[in-house]
Amino acid sequence: MKIAFYAPLKSPRHPTPSGDRLMSRLMMEALACAGHQVSLVSELRSFLRSPQDIDDLRVAADAERERIEADWRTEGVPDCWFCYHPYYKAPDLLGPPLAHGHGIGYVTAEASYSARRDGQGWAAAQAALLDTLTAASVNISMTERDRIGILEGAPAARVERLQPFIDPTLFLANEPAPHPGRLVTVAMMRPGDKMDSYRMLAAALSRLLHLPFTLTIVGDGKARGEVEALFAPLGPGRVVWAGERSAEEVAALLSTSSLYVWPGCGEAYGLAYLEAQAAGLPVVAQAIAGVPEVVQHGRTGALTPAGDVEAYAGAIAAFLADETRRQAMGAEARLFAGRERALAPAAVRLADILDGHVPAKSGAPL
Repeated sequence: MKIAFYAPLKSPRHPTPSGDRLMSRLMMEALACAGHQVSLVSELRSFLRSPQDIDDLRVAADAERERIEADWRTEGVPDCWFCYHPYYKAPDLLGPPLAHGHGIGYVTAEASYSARRDGQGWAAAQAALLDTLTAASVNISMTERDRIGILEGAPAARVERLQPFIDPTLFLANEPAPHPGRLVTVAMMRPGDKMDSYRMLAAALSRLLHLPFTLTIVGDGKARGEVEALFAPLGPGRVVWAGERSAEEVAALLSTSSLYVWPGCGEAYGLAYLEAQAAGLPVVAQAIAGVPEVVQHGRTGALTPAGDVEAYAGAIAAFLADETRRQAMGAEARLFAGRERALAPAAVRLADILDGHVPAKSGAPL
């Protein structure tokens, strides 16, 4: 099947690393592994900082659709338009009219809808999103929360589940060689949810200064100064600032660590959790948002109540005090992320979903 792939929020070719960029790349790779011919159809960024931005975006989208139409006249019409992560602030203004006009399948993945946004000036964008989800051939939800949200807003929408996944190759290549007490986290440094997690992590670790541990922080960003200030009370020698690293370097750092710590405030789910688990690390996070979709409490890590700093600190302390438990959960984590949530089973699941909802077309030139 020929698939036109589009990610309105962030192109897979965007220069700035993020979980959204990584997941869009993984989705394209999984589709290709499933035997489909996948091409990135557009890099138009469709992000609305305010509802009023929609008029300018529509002008740009009109021009982009004309370009795509011209390409299709030469190269042929695809069988399916696949849109990754549309939501009220990142609408797909390209795919729905093109798919409808050419009679091809239209698929969304990781779409999200919450009615509470309706009263914040986004009612028109929300209504348009629901129309898109209802008309789609299928909507692929990565979390149960997203699945429920879509069906609450668009009861007639067709929805299938796909568990979050990674390509674990880099992380399985290194045998775990954990240093006792070496904690690690991988996260960009920016305002919002990331800073909330850094605050909670710093507060939790400040309660554990009687225990032997170090924390390696992999990541960078415009809020680095604020993050450094948060961890300064831990004292010299406690925190290693690794900065932004390549995927290969991250895999190597994870393989020599013993525990992955990241509260996960507001995380959609968090691919970094799966990467850490594939490297053989148990995880300490909160039972919040989509995190339970990627960390299995009691098997691959510990999930503590949302906002409970004492419980979070206690979960870290428990792993530091019990190496046997840490090793057992680390082995389960490596199995879980390295096999159960790997690219290959995700490709099989994607193939099943598309086979069930999107009839193949010839893709002949117009």
